[in-house]
Amino acid sequence: MLPARNRMRRSSEFDATVKYGIRTVQPDVVVHVRRASDGDGKGPRVGLVIAKPVGSAVERHRVARRLRHVARTVLAELDQSDQVVIRALPSSRNVSSVWLEQQLRSGLRRAFEAAGTDR
Repeated sequence: MLPARNRMRRSSEFDATVKYGIRTVQPDVVVHVRRASDGDGKGPRVGLVIAKPVGSAVERHRVARRLRHVARTVLAELDQSDQVVIRALPSSRNVSSVWLEQQLRSGLRRAFEAAGTDR
């Protein structure tokens, strides 16, 4: 479970991260990363987008739980002002949590390299 201070809740945060952030595409997830200039410094924020094409409500909730758990493992590696949106693709329901974590780490690494920043 993600700590409350690290959860993205406002649609404006999601919108800004997706619109102005750097997008990296992995086989089962799309990772959007934005280093906010107006960040409150209380920690990185992570949001999930799991749309209906991923599957039934049960499958979407299962994917969401797994992605929240995986996202928690990378929080320490993010800057305090980072905002991350993880969009699950339909194939994400068929892969392991270990594979999802590898894809998230790879997506974050590629986004930071593209931005020319270090974590």
